[in-house]
Amino acid sequence: MTESFDYVIVGSGAAGSVLANRLTADPAVTVCVLEAGPPDRNPFIHIPAGFIKTLANPAVTWQFKTEAIPMTGGRRISTTQGRTLGGSSSVNGLIYNRGQPTDLDSWAQRGNRGWGYADCLPYYRRSENRIGPVGKEIGESRGRNADGIPITDMDWINQVSEAFIRGCEGIGIPRAPDYNSGQQAGVGYYQRTIRNGRRISAAVAFLRPAMKRPNLEVRTNARASRILFEGTRATGIAYLTARGAAPRQVMARREVILCSGTVNTARLLQISGVGPAELLGRLGVPVVRDVRGVGSNFRDHYASRFVMRAKPGVETLNELARGLKLGAQIARWATGRPSILATTPSHVHVFWKSFEGLDQPDLQCVFTPGSYAEGKVYVLDDYPGVTAGAWQHRPESTGWVRARSTDVFEDPEINPNYLSDPMDIRVHLGGMKLLRRMLGTPELGQYLDGETLPGPKVQGDDELLDFAKRNGSTTYHLIGTARMGPETDPTAVVSDRLLVHGLAGLRVVDASIMPSMPSANTYATTLMIAERAADFITGAVT
Repeated sequence: MTESFDYVIVGSGAAGSVLANRLTADPAVTVCVLEAGPPDRNPFIHIPAGFIKTLANPAVTWQFKTEAIPMTGGRRISTTQGRTLGGSSSVNGLIYNRGQPTDLDSWAQRGNRGWGYADCLPYYRRSENRIGPVGKEIGESRGRNADGIPITDMDWINQVSEAFIRGCEGIGIPRAPDYNSGQQAGVGYYQRTIRNGRRISAAVAFLRPAMKRPNLEVRTNARASRILFEGTRATGIAYLTARGAAPRQVMARREVILCSGTVNTARLLQISGVGPAELLGRLGVPVVRDVRGVGSNFRDHYASRFVMRAKPGVETLNELARGLKLGAQIARWATGRPSILATTPSHVHVFWKSFEGLDQPDLQCVFTPGSYAEGKVYVLDDYPGVTAGAWQHRPESTGWVRARSTDVFEDPEINPNYLSDPMDIRVHLGGMKLLRRMLGTPELGQYLDGETLPGPKVQGDDELLDFAKRNGSTTYHLIGTARMGPETDPTAVVSDRLLVHGLAGLRVVDASIMPSMPSANTYATTLMIAERAADFITGAVT
């Protein structure tokens, strides 16, 4: 017997967890959530520093890789996404970052009604529970909702991080009291989604409370394989529990809601007959709706990182993460004291400008009192050191996501076209030069010996760009493959109410709908999008 629910949500990540919670608040509404991965029982999910383990674990992540392109030195770059309850919120870097108000104002200016900053601010506030001091002048912009994601301040502070911040202030970068207040520029410690030493994912904050309700069913290890249609109306989802297993179906009386993430949402639409007709023809998929923009407008932040060796006797994460000192840190974590086990991978933020004269920052920079080995993701060096990285807020370079076949166990083609736009190269070079200024201050100099990566021999623009090509990496901020825009825009995929153009009963609610990249990590804005979508669906906003 085919089962039916009012709503079928594909994906239990940030957006899917929020929607499951908000929709099932009405006891008359039934919801089924399909999650391709397992339950979030892996203990490393809930220990903040455990991301080092989960990021490389295919049991709880999609091990996606980009195409090998000249601008990445012919490398395929891992752009891992979460595949468990909570999605990427269960494996990400735990940073909460809204971005600049102008990000959203630009969305509204593209013809998306009600998506300006003033419209979206209440939804940011609804999704968060800011724990910690908030300045009087900015207090109204932060949420303190007990059922939101807890946003806490860094509590483990290293002397080298303090020196880095003082050095930034010395070169004219002000201390930022609250970069999530609408005033982003400056330097300071990241706010993070950690409470009492544990990661609070979207699944923990939103999905698990909702799972106590009888009108929500969550099915794990359920990989969506096709959207079901009757004519141009989405009526349900076919899914697989294993490769080669018989397909199962779940029907939606009202809507199918895709919350699968930027890669999987685009792929699922394409293999279901919604996408560019030429691609669907190559896949052998009957066209339900020729939507040219599905899979295009793909963007990601591309980062370059510099490493400095610390002077003998300077204690960094490299030493604290080994041997007896690691044991001491584990003991601190277990007893509720500040510990390296409950920190974010990046400790200090800098939002600043690649060139003087800009009105707003166009760069995000990070600093960590630990050094990562060359060519390895979050693997600490065997000597004490520090790492700083930089990336462009709003890259112009766009790429694509394309299904290779209708087999949902085969990863799609992912090409972000990093640094393909001349403006992106210009800003990226400006970011690397700013890193050197920040790492070369007298305040930091008393702790550091010298640059090991890329090294003092790399100086000119051509050399820096070559380093960026050979060593740059993703920041896992994937957006844009189901871009929001008016129906008159032939490359837009969803309306400003997130309904797929030309189809009924099909909505997309995740980072794939972002028309352009926010000047931030994408998690906070994805939560906001889901809160807003819940109001569209329930009719609270028309």
